[in-house]
Amino acid sequence: MVVANRYDIIKESSTDSYDTIIIGSGAGGLATAICLAREGQKVLVLEQHDVPGGWCHSFYLNGHRFTPGVHYVGLLGEGEATNDLYRGLGIANDLVFFRMNPDAYEHVHVGEERFDFPANFDKLISRLSARFPKERKRINKYLNLTKKVSEELYSLPYIKGFWQKLTLPYRTRHFGKYGLFTLRRVINWHIKDPLLKNILNIQCGDHGVQPRKAAFVLHCALMYHYFQGGYYPMGGGGALIKAMTNAIKRHGGEIRTSTPVRRIILENGIRKKAVGVELENGNQLFADRIVSNADVGITYNQLIGKEHLSQKLQKKLEKTKYSCTSLMLFLTVDMDVRAAGLDSGNIWMMPNRDADDFYDEILTADITQGEAFDGMFISCTTLKDPASFDGVHHTIEAITFIDYQTFEKFKDEKEPRTQEYLDFKERLTQKMLNGIEKAVPGIRDHIVHSELGTPITNEYYINTTDGNVYGTEKSLKHIGPFAFKAKSEIENLYLCGASILSHGVAGASHSGVDTASIILGCHPDDLKKPQEDQQLRIYEAEDASNYPEWMLKKMEVKRARAASKSTKESIA
Repeated sequence: MVVANRYDIIKESSTDSYDTIIIGSGAGGLATAICLAREGQKVLVLEQHDVPGGWCHSFYLNGHRFTPGVHYVGLLGEGEATNDLYRGLGIANDLVFFRMNPDAYEHVHVGEERFDFPANFDKLISRLSARFPKERKRINKYLNLTKKVSEELYSLPYIKGFWQKLTLPYRTRHFGKYGLFTLRRVINWHIKDPLLKNILNIQCGDHGVQPRKAAFVLHCALMYHYFQGGYYPMGGGGALIKAMTNAIKRHGGEIRTSTPVRRIILENGIRKKAVGVELENGNQLFADRIVSNADVGITYNQLIGKEHLSQKLQKKLEKTKYSCTSLMLFLTVDMDVRAAGLDSGNIWMMPNRDADDFYDEILTADITQGEAFDGMFISCTTLKDPASFDGVHHTIEAITFIDYQTFEKFKDEKEPRTQEYLDFKERLTQKMLNGIEKAVPGIRDHIVHSELGTPITNEYYINTTDGNVYGTEKSLKHIGPFAFKAKSEIENLYLCGASILSHGVAGASHSGVDTASIILGCHPDDLKKPQEDQQLRIYEAEDASNYPEWMLKKMEVKRARAASKSTKESIA
């Protein structure tokens, strides 16, 4: 009690005291900050990188924008969950989205086989049925099952009151029946054709685990998220972050970049209590509560310290597996990518073989072997965001998953990088280019600039355990009731982000709102109720006929500048 009184005196006399300090400025942390700040709290967001956003931040290479963690967003139609979320957070008016190719927002390349995912549930069933007529009934049954499971999952927070809860087993019967099964188990019960299984499971890349590990309900939710197609923000992920940070500032919140946190300050008593943070420069800031949007391993093992955790939590952390890490190749090219077959849809590539075997191989194999990566995700951001195209250069982002152990020897790399590390990156860059060539023939001859992001890059800029890309591994052991909780065992310490509720841009944002609702003692829906004066603007990436005048003017100016620059360079 004496310690508590002493802290109260320090807090009252310090100008560096807040209602809530949030560590990390990913989408989850920023969503939490918006909700708390507009309720009148004094909120401070601390970010170790020089720009906010975490995986959602954008960066520039030679004047061309890239975003490492935002490739598409779902459920943005009127009345859908993500649309309501952005309207509820009060950021919709600041956002513009492009709807990706509605006939093929996902291009699936399985070996030499091709299939396009349309942005329509019924059309997806009919297209798959036409391609696999012997599986027609099973396709219909399976996809409707994924839809029912997802709808029941989303309905859980709304089942309230004695009588509704009494009928819960019936209301969620599909979710309950399949809730503890893996994707591989359930799809094998329903689908027989191996190629069809690979097509239906291709989006496993969005949670980074193979079918035998992926929870069926998680995959259902993922497919449901994109049943009506994918959307991309104008301005990339950075535009989304800008809208969120502007909202925080409007409500009086504060964001500090280039401000890494060394540790969370705990007050010892009958129960440990988070009372502030100590920065890398030694300064201390105090708050009534701390919210960590940092990786859970970083939060508990480094910022708190194992010695302050219960035996139960220590054991959970020891058993925790993190999602895979990745290589990300960022390209600027001066070619007609549409003529090469690209559009605003994403490309998923994998060989025509068992997906589980393939995932096991790529996550354990020596990545220096082989001429090309067979499994990749490829997207052209200047086609998903036509306003960003300068008329000359297109930007392409390509990703492949790998095991962190390959980069273990480089974990202590500092700036400037060692020559060994740079040579290793170059070898992997060439291997990735060989993979991209399979989807975009001739691209190697049109590269203006390339940059490879590695697990070391992920650790340096995003500060994730072993450079993971999705937080904890999205297997049955780490989701739902087995995930880390928003309210920690340490008093006044909360968490949000990819390892708490869900991963992805929308999932992390929803997690941030949920954490804020726990702090404020209300329902998450109270914080994301759509505001009448907020509306998202959505345009077609493949059709410029309805673009507003301001957008056309923006595109015209951008292209004129690029043309002028090109002319000057030619003269020089």
